[in-house]
Order: sequence, then structure tokens, then C-alpha cells
Amino acid sequence: QVQMVESGGGSVQAGKSLRLSCTASESTAVTSCMGWFRQAPGWEREGVAAINSAGATRYSEAVKGRFTISRDKAKNTLYLEMNNLQPGDTAMYFCAARSGVCYGLYIGLGDYTYWGQGTQVTVSS
Repeated sequence: QVQMVESGGGSVQAGKSLRLSCTASESTAVTSCMGWFRQAPGWEREGVAAINSAGATRYSEAVKGRFTISRDKAKNTLYLEMNNLQPGDTAMYFCAARSGVCYGLYIGLGDYTYWGQGTQVTVSS
């Protein structure tokens, strides 16, 4: 069972930046398709960014141009750089991964096998 651990969340003012990290216990997850999701209170979990084995990326319209997904395979770590944060970005952020070579760009909940426990991001105006 692959373990995924997020970190880097916190409380910031609007317009500031945060970088989230997600470290996986096995490299098979980090070299596969991975994604970041978020869930605000009272809302369904939604996909915000995805990356595949080839390094291609995809973003939701809500974060496009402000968030960047990347990974460091040597560190088994996925990142989400979040710039110009807004109060609407307040949510619990989760990372997710599949296993094996993967070329899809998935932002659906059912597309991933492994999930982290989440890290809270709070943005105040």
C-alpha cells in the first residue's frame, strides 16, 4: 500500500503564495499519473491539477495561470505551487496517485488509487 503525505498548508492573506508537497512511499506512484484535489466545507472534492508520466499537465479553470503542478522523482515528491491565492481557494488539499506508467490527465475522484490525508489551506481577505 502506497502512503502519501501532504505538507505545506497554512493560513495566508489574499495575493500570497504557498507551495504544497506530497511525498509518496514508493516511486511507482510518483512516476505515474498524479493529481491535486481540494475540498471546501459543504462542497464536493474537486480536481485542480494533474500530471502524467510524461510530465504533461492539466489544470481546472479555477486555478489555471495561478497554480503549477510539478514533481521531483528523485525525492518521490509532488508539488503544487499556488500563487495569487484568493479566499475561494480555502480548502483541504489532497494529493492522489495511480501506479505504473500512465499518460492520462485525470482530475476525477475515481481515477486515482492512492490518497493522502490532506493539508489545510486558508486564505483571508
